[in-house]
Amino acid sequence: MTAPIAPSINYHRSLMRWLLSDNRHEKGEGDGHTPKHSWWQVMCLTGVDYFSTLGYQPGIAALAAGVLSPIATFILILLTLFGALPIYRRVAVSSPHGEGSISMLEHLLPWWQGKLFVLCLLGFVATDFIITITLSAADATAHIIENPLVPEFFRGQTISITLFLIALLGGVFLKGFREAIGIAVFLVVVYLILNAVTISVGVYQIAIHPVAIANWQSLLFANNQNPLQLIGISALIFPKLALGLSGFETGVAVMPLVKGYKNDTEEHPRGRIRNTYKMLTTAALIMSFFLLTSSLVTTILIPAAEFATGGKANGRALAYLTHLYLGDGFGTVYDLSTIAILWFAGASAMAGLLNIVPRYLPRYGMAPNWTLATRPLVLVYTAIAFFVTILFQANVEAQGGAYATGVLVLMSSASFAVTLVARQHGSKRSMFVFGSITFVFVYTTIANIIERPEGIKIAATFIGVIIVTSLISRVWRSTELRAETIEIDEMAQQFIAQESQRIIRIISHRPNRGSENEYAEKEIKTREDNHIPSSDPIIFLEIKISDPSEFSGKIMIQGVQIGDHRILRSQGAAVPNTIAAILLYIRDRTNKLPHAYFGWAEGNPIKYLMRFILFGEGDIAVVSREVLRKAEKDPEHRPVIHVGG
Repeated sequence: MTAPIAPSINYHRSLMRWLLSDNRHEKGEGDGHTPKHSWWQVMCLTGVDYFSTLGYQPGIAALAAGVLSPIATFILILLTLFGALPIYRRVAVSSPHGEGSISMLEHLLPWWQGKLFVLCLLGFVATDFIITITLSAADATAHIIENPLVPEFFRGQTISITLFLIALLGGVFLKGFREAIGIAVFLVVVYLILNAVTISVGVYQIAIHPVAIANWQSLLFANNQNPLQLIGISALIFPKLALGLSGFETGVAVMPLVKGYKNDTEEHPRGRIRNTYKMLTTAALIMSFFLLTSSLVTTILIPAAEFATGGKANGRALAYLTHLYLGDGFGTVYDLSTIAILWFAGASAMAGLLNIVPRYLPRYGMAPNWTLATRPLVLVYTAIAFFVTILFQANVEAQGGAYATGVLVLMSSASFAVTLVARQHGSKRSMFVFGSITFVFVYTTIANIIERPEGIKIAATFIGVIIVTSLISRVWRSTELRAETIEIDEMAQQFIAQESQRIIRIISHRPNRGSENEYAEKEIKTREDNHIPSSDPIIFLEIKISDPSEFSGKIMIQGVQIGDHRILRSQGAAVPNTIAAILLYIRDRTNKLPHAYFGWAEGNPIKYLMRFILFGEGDIAVVSREVLRKAEKDPEHRPVIHVGG
């Protein structure tokens, strides 16, 4: 006797149902069905990335700028409050459904150029968000193994601990967004309170030891430099502090999670936009305060040698002060809070990826429809994060350049998009202001790439992988029906209704002059080639290519009569797919199988394949039949394709 296998089958089916249970495409859901939260709660979700940079930003700033760190940080704050913040407030207005700045640039280029442009920007999004996950987890691991209370055994397990933290993060998102936001609120509140305590103690130490300020000032002016020179040098240095700008793109990416007003609609979510303003502004103000104060106390109180590699403040400047002035007990609590928020910093990046990528790739036909479900995407992103972590050996420094590059490119593109919108609205003042901000971000991006070229190399790898996999998916899905809805005018309905009691014969036709003689000649040839009785009426079907780079859309059918010839006219991204959708529509409306007639295509089949993929044409008869075969599995219910001539 053999053991039954049914339970195993049921198990796998149950697993697939669970993975795809939140597929918005299958449910017909959109932003209106996404769970909503108060703006301050969503701010905490994005803030675990933004605020967690306090764990390493003061040390990076001191290492890069030395005694100029507070001045360079102040310049960074000015760029945050008067550059990034106004830019992303405008982005929030233009993309309230979480598309981000990419949606504002999507239509700059037509045809395939526009799609490739978006894929490149998505490459930088992936660079920013994936590296956020891996870098933050790696930095959390660094804080774990550097803590003096941690057993020696764990000091050689950097990669294993980092992979465990990433897997744990993925598990939270497999459970659901509600849990992710709940954890984020707790971590952010505790972390900011602990930082406030540490910085307050630092300020108190400076107040009771004024010699510390005198020492800092003497180092500042050691080379007899005047204040303007110091500001100029700091302006050249501050791009190295660019990690302190992270969080804005994620903030607009998770906008669908922000609760708006009761009278909001998805077309005009005024409340969501206004509350996103509050979220972005509050986060920027909080971070600006902590960046400046932390830079001051760490630069003034910590000897420069401790920031260097191997120093006790390297990568953990505030933690160093906490242990120094508040003891190892409070310092360990601070370490645990820092480790937790650094681990969970990937949550905002994961939330952004789960929202922004499904808005583009499935719509372009460049990803399967299951990517509209959250859980499969969480598994995919977690696997990629595993690969990146192993590739870079969980090294924080090795990933820092890629992180900054992704952040700065997205901010530059957002600034450029807002500048273009201002130009379209004819506002010269706004165009000048946002153009100036764009210039600053572009300068910062270029300076960062020159300083750390490995970042653009990593981003290029992400872009290449996204383009290749997207094009493969597009080819793989090219024979899907690709019709969202079909609308038909009154005359076209009459043409179809007139044939509902007999065989419905459709002639596929590519119009030339569109004259009555042209249709008459086409009808005579088709009847002769396919032996259609002269008593049987026919209807012409004409499809005009709209944008072949689009994947799916609404099909509009218009009825036209030229002489005695009845014509159905429509538009579509691909002729065969549109024809197949219309034939199935006619079948469902009349309960009769339509017969469609085509001419033979002559020439190299590879050429026709490429014409279909790139231009939506190709061997129309063959591809139309294949689309019908995939859409209707039962041959008895499938429209009939005839090829002659």
